Amino acid sequence: MAADPDGALRVFTQASDYVRRAGLYTEVEWQRRTALEAFTETELLREAAWVILCSGFREATVRRYFDHISLCFCDWESASSIVDAGPACKLAARSAIGNEAKLNAIVGVATLVERVGFPTFKQAIVADPINELRRLPFIGSITVWHLAKNLGLNTAKPDRHLVRLSERLGFADAFAFCNAVAEAVGEEPKVVDLIVRRFLADNSSLRKEWS
Repeated sequence: MAADPDGALRVFTQASDYVRRAGLYTEVEWQRRTALEAFTETELLREAAWVILCSGFREATVRRYFDHISLCFCDWESASSIVDAGPACKLAARSAIGNEAKLNAIVGVATLVERVGFPTFKQAIVADPINELRRLPFIGSITVWHLAKNLGLNTAKPDRHLVRLSERLGFADAFAFCNAVAEAVGEEPKVVDLIVRRFLADNSSLRKEWS
């Protein structure tokens, strides 16, 4: 099946309209500003925790309690602050999330960052983002793309809904879909990914229709 660029653009236009009407363009502007070379220690800790918590859950669910989780984990101030207060952080966070493996993983991220040293680890991530981020606990072969994108890598996350949509429109994968749309509209693939995935996540009926 040949790729359907017109169909991809129709989907993107509808997704963009939805994101605009829903008042979600602050997320789009945030994604545009991200740059892999510029992420901070706080951003690494926060985005890793976000991706860990989203694994197996809808992002809308995590969004409801993420501010509380952030406070429990020292507002992601530094890896050392989380490591020092690890048991207390987990105890406070259990009121919002009872998944011990995920809570341990969040502390595990901080432990690795503290042991390696943030400047050294950041340098390694910038040089080889996917392989280095896979070193973090609870970060798998799909979620690593989510984390890398949130830190500024100009890529897509090949989650099942975006993959199915891409394949239905004749693209080899989610990366090809996002790259094609990005080139056509003058946007970055990471932003195309965010807009379309946000649209699919919030519109289950259309998600089923297209994917």
